[in-house]
Amino acid sequence: MNAPVVVAADSELRAGLEEIRRAWLVAGPRPYAARIADLTALGRWIQDEQEAIIAAVAADFGTRSAVETKFAEILGVLSSVKNAKSQLRGWMRPHRRRVDWMSFPLASNHLVPQPIGVVGIISPWNFPLLLTLNPLVCAFAAGNGAMLKLSEYSRNLAQLLIRTAPKYFPPEKLRIFDDDGSLGPAFSSLPFDHLVFTGSSGVGRAVMSAAGRNLTPVTLELGGKTPAVVAPDFPLQTAAERILWAKLFNAGQICINVDYVFVPVDQEQAFVEIAQKLVAKRYPDLNGDDYTSIINERNFLRLEALLEDARAKGGKLVCLAPGQTPDRAKRKFPPHIVLDATPDMRVAQEEIFGPILKVFGYRDKQEVADYVNAGERPLALYPFSRDRAFVDFFVDRVMSGGVTVNDTLMHFGQADLPVGGIGASGVGQYQAREGFERLSKLRPIFKQGPVTPVQWLFQPPYTDFARRTLDLLIRLKK
Repeated sequence: MNAPVVVAADSELRAGLEEIRRAWLVAGPRPYAARIADLTALGRWIQDEQEAIIAAVAADFGTRSAVETKFAEILGVLSSVKNAKSQLRGWMRPHRRRVDWMSFPLASNHLVPQPIGVVGIISPWNFPLLLTLNPLVCAFAAGNGAMLKLSEYSRNLAQLLIRTAPKYFPPEKLRIFDDDGSLGPAFSSLPFDHLVFTGSSGVGRAVMSAAGRNLTPVTLELGGKTPAVVAPDFPLQTAAERILWAKLFNAGQICINVDYVFVPVDQEQAFVEIAQKLVAKRYPDLNGDDYTSIINERNFLRLEALLEDARAKGGKLVCLAPGQTPDRAKRKFPPHIVLDATPDMRVAQEEIFGPILKVFGYRDKQEVADYVNAGERPLALYPFSRDRAFVDFFVDRVMSGGVTVNDTLMHFGQADLPVGGIGASGVGQYQAREGFERLSKLRPIFKQGPVTPVQWLFQPPYTDFARRTLDLLIRLKK
């Protein structure tokens, strides 16, 4: 890959922000045609650099399947671009609101979506293209400029984007910054008009604190411990196929991945056996290109420590690829299931973010809801059932960022649905119309008509007629 670029200093970050803000103020609100042009250029950029993007992401991971990068990242961004372009005219249209009786006649109320200025975007390493550019789609659709900071573990991709972006966008529209691990605090402390962060809950708290010093509004898409629950009526084979697909995609390094699954009591072993057969079929050689490496040695060692802690505290560990041991040199970590997990284990307390899955048996759906609700609100929820009442029970009683019914992950891939968490799993949403509105100012505008009752009824000196009219209006509000 290319030689490392020089990491920006704090002064360069602030200079970049001011340049984009000045250009935005001079140009004024970007009309529909200009926003469409930005979105079109964004899509062309990804299409043109597709092979280079795949190579850069693979270099950052060590091993990353080209199919996974195309499916989850390139296709994901292009779908968001296409959806935004097809709906932008409607998103930009002012929303008419009801006019209060006292403002008749001929007054009007509207909410007008307007650009806010400069959006900062901080993205993680697990899906570095998707989670950088999907928020950018929303920022461009809303008529804003943007500054991007990728993870320090995505430096090959960052350098590629820095090198190629000027062919599609001027620096007063878009700036991208490489990070050696030291840039995060300075970037999140900039006085953006909005800051979007995707990453861990711990870092998210620090980002929110730094942004708060400038009263910068934030959108945080974080993580957590996402549950799946399989109903007795749902085929265990089908559920296992869909859950294992998610758990091993990107080697489980997905913020909305299944952290643990509840299956009907006495079906835990059957689930394990199905899972072992699936892994043998899908990944006959974990050292092949289809199975993604763990991003770095620190995370590899963290996963080893999670398993060792579970083993030491009485958990039953099942390797889903028998005979294959963790390869630290290639950072290929064999998938494992943990049975008999207890609350004092690290796998029960920390976000796993890797190919380790806890499996529990349950007798009653209420015990599942109680278990999930005893922890922080998850980023996603995956109920598997053909019984609508079973699904509705969990949707109604377990709050999460998003839900996929009878599958996993797929709600995130719907270009016309927003993504985001709640509580510890996130603040706000991006993608789709909600992302456009999140990065716009929905500005309330009232236009007075030629006559207003206020001018003749509620100006001093106040008359008895005014007092009686007010009393009547108050009674009518009951």
